[in-house]
Amino acid sequence: MRQAIHNLEASRIREVANAGIGRADVLAFWFGESDELTPEVIRRAAIASIERGETFYSHNLGLGELREAVAHYSRTLRPAAAAAIGVDRIAITSGGVSALMLAVQLLVDAGDDVLAITPVWPNLTAQPAILGAQVRRLSLTPSGGQWTLDLDALRASVTARTRLLIVNAPNNPTGWTLTHAEQQIILDHCRSTGTWILADEVYERLYYGDDNGDVDRACAPSFLDIASENDRLVVAHSFSKSFLMTGWRLGWLVLPPGLIDAMGKLIEFNTSCVSVFTQRAGIAALQHQEEITPRVVAHLRRCRDTLLPLLAGLPGVEVASPRGGMYAFFRLDGCSDSLVTAKRLVSDVGLGLAPGNAFAPEGQGWLRWCFASKEPQRLVDGVERLARWLKP
Repeated sequence: MRQAIHNLEASRIREVANAGIGRADVLAFWFGESDELTPEVIRRAAIASIERGETFYSHNLGLGELREAVAHYSRTLRPAAAAAIGVDRIAITSGGVSALMLAVQLLVDAGDDVLAITPVWPNLTAQPAILGAQVRRLSLTPSGGQWTLDLDALRASVTARTRLLIVNAPNNPTGWTLTHAEQQIILDHCRSTGTWILADEVYERLYYGDDNGDVDRACAPSFLDIASENDRLVVAHSFSKSFLMTGWRLGWLVLPPGLIDAMGKLIEFNTSCVSVFTQRAGIAALQHQEEITPRVVAHLRRCRDTLLPLLAGLPGVEVASPRGGMYAFFRLDGCSDSLVTAKRLVSDVGLGLAPGNAFAPEGQGWLRWCFASKEPQRLVDGVERLARWLKP
């Protein structure tokens, strides 16, 4: 076994879930997915494709119809950048996880310096480590439950030696988002150092606005809004969250045009292609996105606004309302080991949360609660269980 693989830590989220899976009494909020079914119009498109016999290989980069639909969707979300987002920049992947791993394989050699903004979903730091890169972390700073980025610290950390900067915003687990002004500072600095940016923007549509009342945007600010097509920027997306398609494993990358052929080669040697019927489901999702995604976001806002006040009202809980994503990330007084606490919550009161230290050492003492629940009452019931566990 390679030493890099030996050194990998198993997912602490899975460790907690494995302790509770199979128990009918557990309210599970540990994974990052809704418990709502994929919309019927999407399911029907896949069924129709299978019935037509579309069960063969497809193009490495994806069906032409889906690539064009993704490009059109991206241009619709960001009209200012419309001319720069063509089908020649789109690669369809077997999920957002695959998109991210392919991007890292494309850009990172063993020994390269990689910087990740954390806390963050653990796959984003594990993937470059698997390839033998030297992964450093720059932590967001918590204050009153809200997390912010120190831009001066970022500029000091990203040097000419830094091959890749990994940015996930809206962020899993904290809900932190970037403004366009902050993105411009980051982009300008990375241009000066020659550093690539890998932007995980999977949660861009799950956006609830900023402190200035910006609640009308269709998506969170994106690096694609301000970057040129030849900037050292790769952006990863997924159908999982905004279209309720986690199990379908369908995502995409937006790349500089000069890298698209190389990405096709990488996809061939990783997964070969995405199944055609899954891609047909993606086309249907984009065709009906105005019926699907705004409803999903409105429901998630309701879930967020149900959960957060209840959590904030508990003694010893520090939490802030996230501007994006689908998680409440909260600090719990007396929680010295997030993994132990999460396991005890499962065993003692049947409440399944993700341990904060799964996302970075600075997440120690924090817990992540996925509030994407079809029935908001489940969130209320979960808080009642947490309150019961907190009582002396």
